[in-house]
Amino acid sequence: MIPTEKAEKQLGFTMVELLIALLILGEIATFTIPKIIVSQQNSRNNAIAKEAAGMVAATYQNYQNANGPSSTLGIQDLTPYMNYVAANVSTTIDDKQGQGTQSCSSGNPYGQCLALHSGAILRYGQSASNYFGGTNTTNAVWFDIDPDGTTDGTTNGPGKAIEFWLYYNGRLSTVGTVATNTCRNGANCVNPTPSLDPPWFAW
Repeated sequence: MIPTEKAEKQLGFTMVELLIALLILGEIATFTIPKIIVSQQNSRNNAIAKEAAGMVAATYQNYQNANGPSSTLGIQDLTPYMNYVAANVSTTIDDKQGQGTQSCSSGNPYGQCLALHSGAILRYGQSASNYFGGTNTTNAVWFDIDPDGTTDGTTNGPGKAIEFWLYYNGRLSTVGTVATNTCRNGANCVNPTPSLDPPWFAW
């Protein structure tokens, strides 16, 4: 029969063994926790952006059903039918991936902004510079979504805004996946530029 003292010695852990185990757990946490946090933030940004874009697309569909389609329609014609907290004219938000910041200002035709219930900011150009300008499948209007509604002062931060294009036929796209020669106002055309889409966004 094994003596009690020897049995206790076999079942226990030394202080060195415990310290090594804690050190290993600390190393694992150092590498995994930041990734988990970033992944959660990316998922949140993705959900907010898709929700906001979906709201714009649904509003456009409802507007068409009630008023009929029009090539002179712009995002500002849809805002009275959108669900938002307030018009925002004094905030600086992130621009697209690889770019700096954008100002929300009532005097800026490209800086009209709405504060959304999610905390995001929806930015759009006024109809004078941002309307369909035609009825082709490549006629579209743009709007930006900054998911956290603030600016982090970087050109490639995790909270960068994403630019969407809403087509005359109701299709929705990002600036990274637009159709070739997508045009607003009958001109001012763009081509797909994947580098401008933030890495956190995915359909």
